[in-house]
Amino acid sequence: MRTTAITAQPGSAQHRPDSFDVERVRRDFPILQRTINGKPLVYLDNAATGQKPQAVIDTISRYYAAENANIHRGVHRLSVDATAAYEGARAKVQRFIGAARPEEIIFVRSATEAINLVAQAYLRPMLEPGDEVLISTMEHHSNIVPWQIVCEQTGSVLRVVPINDAGEYMFEEYEQLLSSRTRLVAVTHVSNALGTINPVRRIIEVAHQRDIPVLVDGAQAAPHLAIDVKELDCDFYAISGHKMFGPSGIGALYGKYELLDDMPPYQGGGEMILSVSFEGTVYNHVPHKFEAGTPNIAGAIGLGATVDYLQQIGLDNIAAYEHELLDYATEALSGVPDVRLIGTAKHKAAVLSFLVGDIHPHDVGTILDLEGIAVRTGHHCAQPVMQRFGITATARASLALYNTTAEIDALVAGVGKVRKVFG
Repeated sequence: MRTTAITAQPGSAQHRPDSFDVERVRRDFPILQRTINGKPLVYLDNAATGQKPQAVIDTISRYYAAENANIHRGVHRLSVDATAAYEGARAKVQRFIGAARPEEIIFVRSATEAINLVAQAYLRPMLEPGDEVLISTMEHHSNIVPWQIVCEQTGSVLRVVPINDAGEYMFEEYEQLLSSRTRLVAVTHVSNALGTINPVRRIIEVAHQRDIPVLVDGAQAAPHLAIDVKELDCDFYAISGHKMFGPSGIGALYGKYELLDDMPPYQGGGEMILSVSFEGTVYNHVPHKFEAGTPNIAGAIGLGATVDYLQQIGLDNIAAYEHELLDYATEALSGVPDVRLIGTAKHKAAVLSFLVGDIHPHDVGTILDLEGIAVRTGHHCAQPVMQRFGITATARASLALYNTTAEIDALVAGVGKVRKVFG
């Protein structure tokens, strides 16, 4: 992944790599100028959705103001321009995740739809009663429920790799659960609830030794880590635009071309066909056979702008900065009496799930909101994770490239106020 160094300016906050200027980055995000309850916004809910840089906002606005038209098949200038921008965005996503060709990128609504597409169009036709699908305890519901549905439809069985007390994938148990009946392994790259970074390359390598395909849920990885699907050798990889500071309602599925080419369409309608008659239909080629109907054109173009923005800063720079920010936040929160961190994996992204004594996480989030601090509270669409740790919910502070140590200090002070209110 090519990176562009950003030189730190005098007076910028401490605890960051020299190549990263967070204050410069923050100026790119207009929402960060807001106040909440009279306090500066401290946005620590990035695992739920990321904020949008002005470059992305401007790109979407410019499309609607100057290029709005339906894509493909149109011969007039607006349609030609819109098609070029849409397909250009596909090529940008291809390069961003290291796919071999643009046709391996399918635009979808979200990572959730990407996973459902694979479950129904790829896996379901091959499953027989007694076959197995292997996931893990730390999965988001989006990487659990689609496999449950397809197992119910086919009489197959869902198997689950456990996690240890630190929230880490138990690799030996994974190897033992693989069997001659395993038809697919699905695993999150980064846990949204715990921050755990899974050893996906090793997981894929072991599965492929048995000719088992692997889907990786990359929704939480794409904003924070450099991704190379060819190096990983995954069969499918799912990302979601709004998680990576892009528009909502847009995501992408990567699939190896030969797999996508063999798969039947997921939905029927316009664009996914070459010809239609009442006697039969000839389906379009990859990727178009999976993009039925008018797509989220503005969303895809906005996603392309998001990719441009992240690559300009550099994923390596982002990862290094967020790692130092996570270290700072972990030490600061751990020093607060009654705070218990849930998820202490050795390899983590910048997610801190925590409890404050016996105070309900919703109460924690409510008091923090009064201080202008946005965190997520609840089970984070990962109820099996909560059950694993014997809890029902956590408060979660999830960090991104525009967060600062000063905001971590505000969070710590806010947690102190929570303890006083409920002490």
